[in-house]
Amino acid sequence: MNISSQQAIEDIIAGKFYPKLVLWGYCNGIFPMADDNDNIIWFCPYRRGIIELKQFAIPRTLRATIRKKKFKVFTNTDFETVIKTCADRGETWISSKIIDCYIDLHKSGYAHSVETYNFENQLVGGLYGVAIGGAFFGESMFHLQKDASKVALVALVSHLRKQKFSLLDTQWLTAHLARMGGSEITRSEYLIRLKQTLDKQCNFVEKERKTIEIEIDKNLFSKNRTYCE
Repeated sequence: MNISSQQAIEDIIAGKFYPKLVLWGYCNGIFPMADDNDNIIWFCPYRRGIIELKQFAIPRTLRATIRKKKFKVFTNTDFETVIKTCADRGETWISSKIIDCYIDLHKSGYAHSVETYNFENQLVGGLYGVAIGGAFFGESMFHLQKDASKVALVALVSHLRKQKFSLLDTQWLTAHLARMGGSEITRSEYLIRLKQTLDKQCNFVEKERKTIEIEIDKNLFSKNRTYCE
């Protein structure tokens, strides 16, 4: 990432915030969030939220929605709108400083978005995160129509499996993510798995095809796979 650990730590202590520092943070198990005063705070939870890509299956209650093809899902069609919509809520850690930094990360090919569109071609859900090596670090999601963000998450899992990623980091385990197949591992286990996956050569999208439509893998519907109700 062209930044030494010593420099990164000094910059974090000094309150600096820039794209290469964010990438260094992900590679070392920490991630940024902003407080109400737009100060950047870095976190490394003792219990880390992840989604196991190999064991994931579509929750039963969501299968009908996906089979009816109520939505189309794409990558990177409107990153800026996605992150700003994720931030548009009563309480948010996604400050203007965060938004500007992640837009820069998107332009440099690290940050990506997944968008859900309805039949009227309206953006009704989505998520964003950062891809490094074989890891995808999920940041936030939103929905303006029922199940739109859930479908985006399922599409993300399907896409990461296809691209041979091995780690989907959700940072925290919320009740919503638990229903979608999320789980927790210890910090020490997370750091071991992180180190193992960063050296992988995975592409979230090919450079010449930044925007693609995601087709959800039919294997994720299997009743023999692990899933949540």
